[in-house]
Amino acid sequence: MVKKEHRKESVFHLVYRLILITLGAGMAAVSIELFLIPNNIIDGGIIGISLILDYLFSGQIAFVNFATLVIVLNLPFMYSGYKQIGKTFMISSIFAIICLAIFERSLHHFEPFTDQPILATVFGGLILGVGVGLVIRHGGSLDGTEILGILLTKKLPFSVGEFVMFINIFIFGWAAFVFGPEQAMYSVMAYYIAFKTIDTVIQGLDETKAVIIVSDLYEEVSDAILDRLGRGTTKLRGKGGYTDNEKDVIYVVVTRLEVTKLKSVVHEVDPNAFLTIMNTHETKGAKFKSAIH
Repeated sequence: MVKKEHRKESVFHLVYRLILITLGAGMAAVSIELFLIPNNIIDGGIIGISLILDYLFSGQIAFVNFATLVIVLNLPFMYSGYKQIGKTFMISSIFAIICLAIFERSLHHFEPFTDQPILATVFGGLILGVGVGLVIRHGGSLDGTEILGILLTKKLPFSVGEFVMFINIFIFGWAAFVFGPEQAMYSVMAYYIAFKTIDTVIQGLDETKAVIIVSDLYEEVSDAILDRLGRGTTKLRGKGGYTDNEKDVIYVVVTRLEVTKLKSVVHEVDPNAFLTIMNTHETKGAKFKSAIH
């Protein structure tokens, strides 16, 4: 058996990834140092734990600060998850965490952008979400708790999301005792804003829909979609569960703005057509992009 060789990442793509990871880590540092820390607002995960420990022990114990803590606390998770997440992901994550630490220390003596907690919550959460999202989208991570979740959920009856949620409940509960319940509530808001922003950055702004169409007039429907929307379709072979008759099923991907027009086009050709519309996280391919009018 011939061993298949995987194509290595090009130098240009590697440099491009590292630049965007650096930018993401820099944005996260701006959020943490100039929005969150001055207003005693934290994030979840390792960043949140590091912020609390920094608040409690910085200045009392030598070398205990956010930059040091976020590196030290993340490294064991990165090392433990090496086989699970892969060498490239681990190196990219360590690079991102070190960049975060360097940027945070560089911004340490800058004046905060605002001392209004609500403004710090909203804009800090948005900037943090964009920064973390850029790092994740380009192959890295700033938080080891999800890696720990991946490792532990193989042995425990919990999903990764549930594990991370449990960890964050503990972290925000701890923040309530350290900073007060009001700051803990601001922290939950900032975390939620960052979480949603991360999703947007990772998935992109071009939301698409995958549509499956079952119709006896599949040729006419397929031609109408191509003619009216400029979208190519894929025909899948299907079989009716009740009649056991074979038929072609149409699969097409459209933007969310084209969904209404697609339904109108299909039902003009076949009022009895059955459509299933699903969200898609990401769509790639030159043919799809070039079809957008």
